[in-house]
This record gives sequence, structure tokens and C-alpha cells, in this order.
Amino acid sequence: MGPHQLLRNVAAGQDGMVTLEQALRAGLTRDQVRQLHRSGRWQRLLRGCFVPDAELSDSTLRRARIRAAVVSLGPGAFAVLDTALELHGIAGLRRTSQVHVSVPVDRPRPQRALAPWLTVHQVTVGSGDIAVVAGVCATAPLRTVSDVVLRVARYPAVSVLDSALNQGRINAEQLAAIPSLIRGRRGAVAARACLAEADGRAQSPLETRSRLRCVDGRVPPDTLQLEVRDDDGYLLGIGDLGWRGPRVIAEADGRDAHGTPEAAFADRRRQNRLVNAGWTILRFTWQDTLHPNYIPQTVRQAIAAAQRR
Repeated sequence: MGPHQLLRNVAAGQDGMVTLEQALRAGLTRDQVRQLHRSGRWQRLLRGCFVPDAELSDSTLRRARIRAAVVSLGPGAFAVLDTALELHGIAGLRRTSQVHVSVPVDRPRPQRALAPWLTVHQVTVGSGDIAVVAGVCATAPLRTVSDVVLRVARYPAVSVLDSALNQGRINAEQLAAIPSLIRGRRGAVAARACLAEADGRAQSPLETRSRLRCVDGRVPPDTLQLEVRDDDGYLLGIGDLGWRGPRVIAEADGRDAHGTPEAAFADRRRQNRLVNAGWTILRFTWQDTLHPNYIPQTVRQAIAAAQRR
């Protein structure tokens, strides 16, 4: 096997990235690596880190950058904040191009920008605060969530907490431990209020935002993931947000979960079953959550109409 094929195999197990040391061990020289970079066949991510495949997808290139940042910053470096959330698969924050990595506090932080997409931190961590995710060091889920909720506003903070709980990245006991972990840190007071609103039944940030709009509009749902069954116990459908008394359900229609034709057909059939059973179905999108009054007003009108029937 030639060095180029060998390095492609190595890259396939490293999010599309190889290091200079790996290239040298495969049999290439420094001059050959330099020429591959200058010719555009290889993309340089950071010092000593390259992508040997110019056709990487955006998502794979993103993972390659994260891995390269941790590798390039040397032993002890680890992903933090938004980037650690991303590695753990916790949703709730708006994705940006930035990669956040920390170097150990006993090492100097780089004095110049290594790449426009890289932000280097110095975060003090304790025992158990670091985990390895797909071969990349990052703050563990509990530490990551604790750090993030201190830095963001209420809606994204609750969305992050909901996602972490829903996906099992943290549990209720760990959620209860966060106040002690953040005590005395900037943003702790606001973060503690967000903890009280977390609900792991929410299956997406859109569901979380829709719920919070209803809470703020003084029409909070009775329950989440409401199961509606007929008299024989047959499951007619599950509603994202439910008001049992007036028989109103609100659905959060995200593009990922409802964007395929199959999903749209299934949604329509389910909605027909629920409507025929006497339920009012409302549907909200991400755009709707950007207007503070629209969702609660629509829910309030639906409840009023149901009560007049």
C-alpha cells in the first residue's frame, strides 16, 4: 500500500485529518507534504495538521478542524463550551464557525490567532471534568453544560439543559448538582433560574422555545409528549405540548423531524386522527418563536374556542 492510500485510511478514522508526523511515518518527506499543500491537493488546517481529501463534506471538515485544534495545541488541550456541546451531540445553541479549545492553565496561551475560526481558552478543570469523545478530548457533559448555561441567555440555556437531559448526557441527579458547581461564578444567579425550567421531555430546541413562549405568555402547557388514546387504548398520537382540559395540542415543526415527504404524510394522518377525536392541533415553526406574543396568543385563542364548543 502506497503512502497516499495509507494516509487516506488514517484520515478516514480521524475525521478526515492527518498530522505531519503521520505523513512522515507513512513515507512522505517534509518537502512532499509542503508541495501537496502548495498545489492545493492537501488543505492545511493548523500547524502540523492537514486534510488530504479536498472533497470533504462541510460536517466532516468541521470535525477535522475540531480534532486539528486539539492536536495542534499539544498535550492536555481539550474542546470546551459550544464545541464540547457539539461533540457530545447536545443541541440548543446556534451553530457558528468558531472552534473553542482550552489549553492547560499551567501552559501559556498562544499570543497570536492560529486561525480565524479558532478561539483558545484557559479553563481550570478538576478530576472527572474531561472525557474523550470519538478520540477527541473535551469537557465532560456535566461540566460542559454547567459552563455553557453561565454564558448564554435563558432560551438557549434551557434548550441546552433540555437536550442534555433528553439525550441522557446528564441525569436528574447531575442537574441538581449544577448549582453547587457554578456557585460564585459570573452568571450563576440567572443560570439557577434556567435550571428550574429544564424538562428532559422536550425533544428539540424548537419544542423548548415554544414551551417557554407559552410560559412567558401565561398559557403554560399541562404536559409535554401528551399521549392521546381512544376508548380502546389505541394510541392516536403524541403531542409535543398539551392542554388536556380544552383538548389542545401544539406541535413544534422542525425541518429535521418533519422535512421529508414521509414525515409530512405521517403528520397529516396523525393530525386527522386527533382532530376526529376532538382535539385542536396547532403547528408552530422556529420563525414563530421569534415573535414573543404569537404562540401564546394563538394558544389562548384555541383554548377559548374549545371552551365555547
